[in-house]
Amino acid sequence: MKTRLLSGWKTRAHVLCLATLCGLMTLGVAATAIAQDTAPPAAEATAEAAPAVGVVTETVTETVTETVTEAPAPEAAPAEEAAAEPVVDKGDVAWMLTSTLLVLLMVVPGLALFYGGMVRSKNVLSVLVQVITVFSLLVVLWIVYGYSLAFSGEGAWLGNLDKLFLKGVTPETLAATFTDGVSLPEYVFIAFQSTFAGITGALIVGAFAERMKFAAVILFSVIWFTFGYLPIAHIVWATGGYLFEMGALDFAGGTVVHINAGVAGLIGAYFVGKRLGYGQTALKPHNVTLTYVGASLLWVGWFGFNAGSNLEANAGAALAFINTLVATAAAVIAWALTEKIFKGKSSALGVASGAVAGLVGITPAAGLVGPFGAVAIGFIAGVVCVWGVTGLKRLLKVDDTADVFGVHAVGGIIGAILTGVFHAPSLGGTGGEDFDMVAQVIKQATGVGLTIVWIGVVSVVAFLIAKIVFGLRVTEDAEREGLDIASHGESAYEA
Repeated sequence: MKTRLLSGWKTRAHVLCLATLCGLMTLGVAATAIAQDTAPPAAEATAEAAPAVGVVTETVTETVTETVTEAPAPEAAPAEEAAAEPVVDKGDVAWMLTSTLLVLLMVVPGLALFYGGMVRSKNVLSVLVQVITVFSLLVVLWIVYGYSLAFSGEGAWLGNLDKLFLKGVTPETLAATFTDGVSLPEYVFIAFQSTFAGITGALIVGAFAERMKFAAVILFSVIWFTFGYLPIAHIVWATGGYLFEMGALDFAGGTVVHINAGVAGLIGAYFVGKRLGYGQTALKPHNVTLTYVGASLLWVGWFGFNAGSNLEANAGAALAFINTLVATAAAVIAWALTEKIFKGKSSALGVASGAVAGLVGITPAAGLVGPFGAVAIGFIAGVVCVWGVTGLKRLLKVDDTADVFGVHAVGGIIGAILTGVFHAPSLGGTGGEDFDMVAQVIKQATGVGLTIVWIGVVSVVAFLIAKIVFGLRVTEDAEREGLDIASHGESAYEA
């Protein structure tokens, strides 16, 4: 086997370019965040950040009381001080740690197997490597600067760098929940949210699987995470965020995760181009059993994703839990019936995809609608997503390998819009007596539109940069040989 010296130098040059670009990008983000953070620092008692749907990060501080001899402090003061002391419930902590593990289960092995079974046998390892590597990279970046930019500060579009490298976060600092006076250790909230960032990036790779360079995938993921995911997470979930302050609802990530990933995946599929032989030969999944197992693990893990987003082990978590259960079941039935009616047979790949469609659809509504609203959302998502991966895919003329757009973007849009409908108390939702369905649907549609435009622009720029630095697509010879051997030097199935 011959080794070319030039290839070695090109590889090292590419790595150097990547390192330089990441460094410059981080500095650029820091400068942008600092420029936006023009407001004076709030007092220590003021909330610093807002986790999902208005949760506020807070730090426990000692209260110093000055004693005035002429006027002693009222007797009620100690009681007020005690009432202000945040409470950390061990049951909440245990549930949130369990939920974090369940979201990890969704990625490895759930999503990895779901995507791995859908590609051809010569590319299965490449998909597994991309899923776990992108997830791991984004979890690390979340700790470095992601958490700070998403949940520190109250800017309309982005946080700040006050918690860069988790500065100031200790075992004593707390993150508030939806109940006044009830908090979580901040480390628990950081870990939970890191898995959301990681799985969103991992979802994207399914759209351009089997043909994109590994280095380009990594570089794209860094740029998209920094300028796409973090701003959207802040806008939707943080106090001061544009959509949060508007009142747009997203319980567990319909816009932040699924529409985000689906749009980015669609842009990537266009940029990378269609697989060799697409539309001319059948590019069938190599192992539907793996895909089915992956979908099953996704369903199990999704209870942590949705019910965990309640941040407390109480009735709110129970509502999100049962909604996740029944919406997914309804979507499986809907997908199977739709395939039977229009294709004559219900497929295993179809019911597995239907489960994911239902999970995606209920995500933004999980803790905001009643069980019958969840059934309706799941059933509608199951039916429409069949069209998303067939008719819509043909209209778009795109080779979306794992139907990331057709399931995640379409399902996320359905769920986000219908959240505004079924949140109504008259339909079993948790909205107040003064709930205005039309106004809420408009807010939901605004959130959907903003997410599509923002992520679309960021994705285009990110893919262009990756194309300039590394090139996006492997060679035709490498694609024919398979990315397992060409990119990773291994084979999933030895002859």
